[in-house]
Amino acid sequence: MTTEEKKEFNIQFWRFLWASILIGLSACLGNVVDAMIVGNLIDEDSVSAINLSLPLLQFMFTTNMLLATGAGMLVGMELGKKDTHRASYIFIISMLACLLTGLALTACGVLAPDVVTRLLCDNDQLYQPTYKYLRVMLIGAPAYLLMWGVDTMVSVDGSPRLVSVSILVDNVVHLVLDIVFIKYFGWGIEGSSWAAVIGHIVGIAIMSIHFLSKDNHLRFICGRQKPVLGAIISQGAPLAIASICLTVLMFASNKIILSSLGRTGIYAFALCMNLLLIYNLFLGGVCRTIQSLGSIQVGRGDNEAFTLVLRKSFNFITVAMVITCIYVWIWPESIVILFGTNESEMIVESCNALRIFAVCLIPFCYIYTIMIVYKLYNYHHMALFISFALSLTVIPVLWLFSLYAKEWIWYGFLTAYIIEMIAIFVLHKMTHVKFELTDNNQ
Repeated sequence: MTTEEKKEFNIQFWRFLWASILIGLSACLGNVVDAMIVGNLIDEDSVSAINLSLPLLQFMFTTNMLLATGAGMLVGMELGKKDTHRASYIFIISMLACLLTGLALTACGVLAPDVVTRLLCDNDQLYQPTYKYLRVMLIGAPAYLLMWGVDTMVSVDGSPRLVSVSILVDNVVHLVLDIVFIKYFGWGIEGSSWAAVIGHIVGIAIMSIHFLSKDNHLRFICGRQKPVLGAIISQGAPLAIASICLTVLMFASNKIILSSLGRTGIYAFALCMNLLLIYNLFLGGVCRTIQSLGSIQVGRGDNEAFTLVLRKSFNFITVAMVITCIYVWIWPESIVILFGTNESEMIVESCNALRIFAVCLIPFCYIYTIMIVYKLYNYHHMALFISFALSLTVIPVLWLFSLYAKEWIWYGFLTAYIIEMIAIFVLHKMTHVKFELTDNNQ
């Protein structure tokens, strides 16, 4: 790269990154502030109910990874090759798959919401708020899947700022309706779930503006094309598997912590999951940048530019995580009090959990990011290994801590992630991986 090219590339990188960070910020604030509103306007059990519903949310996010995120990387590669016709076809197939999957979940919300609720919550005190929240989430599943799918495609197609605006408006609508539905309409936790669905519908409408602009490359085309669904699934498989395993981890962790530490422990874990959303602000922004801007460089075969994307991304996420971790260690009470609890036992347990979890999430973020890097470099075996190990290693370690060192259970996450990092390093060396773009990557 010449000096002028590097300058132009830096501008493009930071435009993608800050737009992605804003997307993550608005989504993070939406979820965290939503939990704060529920905790203050309803009760602690409603905050726990939202946390118990996270495996379903993670399942929908997994579907998005499989059908939209993988497709987004393929679209980026095709745009890098300037094949807009093929990119448009991938986009259409991806969105249709997301819509049909969402409608299938809607049917579950209408016909069998009690079955899904009982699967996720076996505590009688928490069953009713969990049921009410989950039922609406299932009914509104198409809005969740299309929102995440469309924002991926619009961002890859060069309008990350429009995506950030749409998600910002989505969350403003969500939070305003939270207060209206809960406080003034008296809908309780159901109001919170309906507010999220309506916010997503508004966000989809705003992002649809991109498809009417002159800068849009994703057209609604007709005609026969080479089948692409298998390629979409293959590209998104490592991310989807990682998300599936994270769903299993959330489900198992809820069960283990609820049985070991009871109502106090599951509330503390709910706050840790909200801390994960804050870390995801940086993780999501960096991963979006790598997947969008990085996949375009892979399509062009530009090894220098792709390496620059990775270097800048890892530098940024390191600084962001260290600053967040230091804050949580020094002032954990400032986070706990925002969620409305006055029970001293819950405050003490939550502060302890947050401090440890803040450290645990640093290796988690590194491992997740390196998985995407392996995938874009075409090392599928490494990406698949990480996608399974990222969460499944935690479950047996956490279970052993719950049996033999219950008071140290929060350290189970950190122990598991250290084991994973050692395993990745050993496998990397054994398989002689080299981070260089080849014709197979393009």
